Amino acid sequence: MARLTISLPDDLHQALKETAARRRMGLGELVAESLVACGVKTRVAAEELVRRARAASGLSAAAADALAQRETRAARRRS
Repeated sequence: MARLTISLPDDLHQALKETAARRRMGLGELVAESLVACGVKTRVAAEELVRRARAASGLSAAAADALAQRETRAARRRS
């Protein structure tokens, strides 16, 4: 398992420790659970999601890629 060092504001670090203690879990376990809840996916899971979405959409790979690029550009302009 990989190790990660992050910097958090003191109040957020304290809240993380309190939440982990309340839920009887380690900090790493709570962070991993939170990342999954936020939609963070492994490359394999993301590729499978894309494969299923393409199959369900009926779009060709080229059309799906073009649509994804347009939507990504539009989202970046909005932020």
